[in-house]
Amino acid sequence: MALAGDEFEQIKAALRGNAKSRRARLSGADRDAAAKQAAAHFDRHISVDESDVIALYWPIRDEIDTRPLMLALMDAGRTVCLPVIAGEDEPLVFRVWEADAPLFESGFGTLAPGDLAPAAEPDIIVVPLLGFDRAGTRLGYGGGYYDRTFAVLRTKPLLVGYAFSAQELPEIPRAEHDVPLDFLVTEAGVTRFGL
Repeated sequence: MALAGDEFEQIKAALRGNAKSRRARLSGADRDAAAKQAAAHFDRHISVDESDVIALYWPIRDEIDTRPLMLALMDAGRTVCLPVIAGEDEPLVFRVWEADAPLFESGFGTLAPGDLAPAAEPDIIVVPLLGFDRAGTRLGYGGGYYDRTFAVLRTKPLLVGYAFSAQELPEIPRAEHDVPLDFLVTEAGVTRFGL
């Protein structure tokens, strides 16, 4: 869908509001069950090699909880890293997190490892999102952090959207810089896009 800049931003702003309200309507019990189901689907359907570095995110607001997945990956001996906001217009830096290491505020209410944790370039990035569509388009919060990050990575990681199934939208307009998801994981299962 070809749209002018203002129209594009207005549509995305309306979609963000819609997606936030869909996510906010989920009950606490539904959220907890969904987080466990999504982690189980990821484990069964997303291929993770022993040497892979997997980037997750510390959940904020009413995002699907990534901690069940995080713990399962760490228990399996996988290397997990979390994003750190380096600056307002900067790409994210991913730092390795060990379960017993402290986490610190990293902006927007999220937590991340400290500056002494080693930086890593992930092979798989589990991406937070507000909404998604059936074409694998991700609707983010609008800050551009992940878009800037995808643009500077040396090799393209596997991009896995992680969300509640209720966050699906009919269609999300995609800009040139918007990188589509490779997979989407929800409590309802796993969707593979264009691989």
